[in-house]
Amino acid sequence: MSNEKAKVVIERTYRAGIEDIWALWTTKEGFESWWGPQGFRAAVQELDARVGGALRYDMIADSPEMIAAMKQMGQPTSHATRSRFTEVAPHSRLVLTNVIDFLPGVAPYESKIAVDFLPSGDGVRMVVMLDAMHSEAFTKMQQEGFTSQLTKLDSRFA
Repeated sequence: MSNEKAKVVIERTYRAGIEDIWALWTTKEGFESWWGPQGFRAAVQELDARVGGALRYDMIADSPEMIAAMKQMGQPTSHATRSRFTEVAPHSRLVLTNVIDFLPGVAPYESKIAVDFLPSGDGVRMVVMLDAMHSEAFTKMQQEGFTSQLTKLDSRFA
């Protein structure tokens, strides 16, 4: 299977209104409230949720354990992330195209996150499709990281 076609699919159903789940992806407050794996947080500089709009944020290690782990690996405790909204269908679907340009020794490339928001009973089914990354190891880390950040929502909408 070629890497271009490979996808990681992660699904969750939350007991929440579709507007609330949509806002988690399309507002500064919503995005900052959950984005980033456990031990990290996001600080949004720009979020313009329309086609071509920018999403710029810093991913910041914010737990003592994670800060220590990043330093031990010789990694910065914060890195800037640049994305843009490439598809926006309100309360239905959005696609973020991320610029992966923060990995030492890896040529910059783009990676998409597509999210479908589907009404489901008294809640919302969120289907997230992540492009595979440049290597299996990084794809696995990306999947683990995304699953980790979703635990923040899992507990919020339990």
